This record gives sequence, structure tokens and C-alpha cells, in this order.
Amino acid sequence: MNILIINGPNLNLLGKREPGIYGSETFEGYLSKLRAQYSDVNIDYYQSNVEGEIINKIQEADDKYDGVLLNAGGYTHTSVAIADAIGAVSVPVVEIHISCILAREAFRHVSLIAPKCKGSIMGFGLDSYRLGLLSFVQ
Repeated sequence: MNILIINGPNLNLLGKREPGIYGSETFEGYLSKLRAQYSDVNIDYYQSNVEGEIINKIQEADDKYDGVLLNAGGYTHTSVAIADAIGAVSVPVVEIHISCILAREAFRHVSLIAPKCKGSIMGFGLDSYRLGLLSFVQ
């Protein structure tokens, strides 16, 4: 099984960005543990702060991956273009959030990408990625 994790803007700062919300572990450290735990799954990873690059990666994932775990960061609430890209591909996408976006600022309560995704997982810290991965491997 081939899974692609795509992280959007500012998620490259995990481990130092607002640790009270996002924790103190880097994503690379977490990813190493996830890959070790699911050694039978090929997990590729991509991060970009640029909306168009995220769209390109979603389009490239079609017919190459069995699933995509997407944490679009702030683009979750603003990007019709990312939502359209998810809707244009056949590869299933699971929306991931480290924090519970519904418990945060009002502008974060609306996800433009959720209607195009297979499902959404939020609020479980970095473990949200593992839970999203389980949706594909089980």
C-alpha cells in the first residue's frame, strides 16, 4: 500500500510553532515512528507553504497512491482550488488536523476541503495522522 502525506503551510514548523496547540514533536520525528509502526506501508511525505504546489502534488497522487492524508493548514478554510483538486482526482483523500478546528477561532470552523474528502480527523494531536492511515489499511 502506498500512502502520501501532504502538509500545508507552517506545518514545517511543528515542534516549535505554538507547542500548546501543536505539541513539541517535529513532524519528521513523528513520521519516523509512524513508518516504523507501519513498516508494510510505503509512506511518502511532502510539505509546502505554496498553494499551487499542494495542488500539483494532489494531482500527481492520482493513480500513484492508494490514499492521501492532507493537512492543508490554513488553506483548509480558504482554498477552493485545493478543494477542486481533491474533487478532480480518484485517489481518496482524508483531511487531517492536529488540533480540533471546531474548538478554535470561528474562521477555522469551516473547511472548504471536507466535502471533497473521504473523511476528516481532527483533535488527536499528531496521532490524527495515524488514525487517518488506519482508514486506509483496515
